Amino acid sequence: QLPTGLYKKVLVILHDSILPYMNEPTLMIDFLTVAYGIGGAISLLALNGLFILIHEHNLEYPDFYKKLYSLLDPSIYHVKYRARFFHLVDLFLSSSHLPAYLMAAFIKRLSRLALTAPPEALLMVIPFICNLFRRHPACKVLVHRPNGPEDLSEDPYIMEEEEPSKSRALESALWEIRSLQNHYHPDVAKAAAVLNQSLSEIEDDISGLLELSAYELFDKEVKKKAVDVPLEFEQVRGLFGKKNDIFAEHFTLD
Repeated sequence: QLPTGLYKKVLVILHDSILPYMNEPTLMIDFLTVAYGIGGAISLLALNGLFILIHEHNLEYPDFYKKLYSLLDPSIYHVKYRARFFHLVDLFLSSSHLPAYLMAAFIKRLSRLALTAPPEALLMVIPFICNLFRRHPACKVLVHRPNGPEDLSEDPYIMEEEEPSKSRALESALWEIRSLQNHYHPDVAKAAAVLNQSLSEIEDDISGLLELSAYELFDKEVKKKAVDVPLEFEQVRGLFGKKNDIFAEHFTLD
C-alpha cells in the first residue's frame, strides 16, 4: 500500500522512465492492475503502463473495457490528466472489431456526462464521439433512429449499470448532443450540429483539442475583431417610444 501522492508520482513516469529500462516489464503487472482498480486519478494514470503491457507484452486483462467504462464519471472532464486519459481511450477504442453494444455504451455515457462539462472539454469530446461513429457505423442508429429523441417517453439507457452489455445503450437515442446544439457557447453549438448532417469518412484530428483550456477559449474570444453592423432605427420619443402615445406629450427622454 502506497500513499496516494506517491502512487501518482510513480504512475506519471512509469510508462516512459521505468518500464523501458526493465528486463522484465511484466513484473509490474500486479502493481498496475491493483492501481487500475483503485479508482479516480490513480486508475487514469495506471492506463499508460497497462497500455504498454497489453500492446507490447501480450497482457490479457479480463473485463478491461468494463473497468474502463466505469472510469467515465463527471470528473473526467475536469481532472488534470484529462488529455492523457482521452488519448489512451481513443487508442483503446480504435479497433473496428469491438462490439456495437460496447461502443454505443461508451458514446452514450460520454454524451450524458457532457451535459455538465465545461466548453473546453465539449469542444474535444464532440469530435471524439463523431470519430467513434465513423469507426462503428452500426452505432449511428443512436442519431438516426426512426423514432427520434422526441418520441422517447423515457430514455432506456441505464446510466448506473456497470456492465456495458446491460446498459441498453443501443435502444436509446442521442438526445444529449441535440441538447448541446443549444449550448450558450457558439462553438460548442456549432460542433454539436455536425451530427445533423452526414459525417465524412475522414476522422477529425483531436490531438490539438486534448489540452484545450478555458483560458485559450477566453483569449480567442477577446481577440476576435468586432464587426460594425449598420442599424436603421427610429429614435425613441416619450416614455414608451410610440409616436402618438399620450405619454410622449408629457415625458421626454434627454
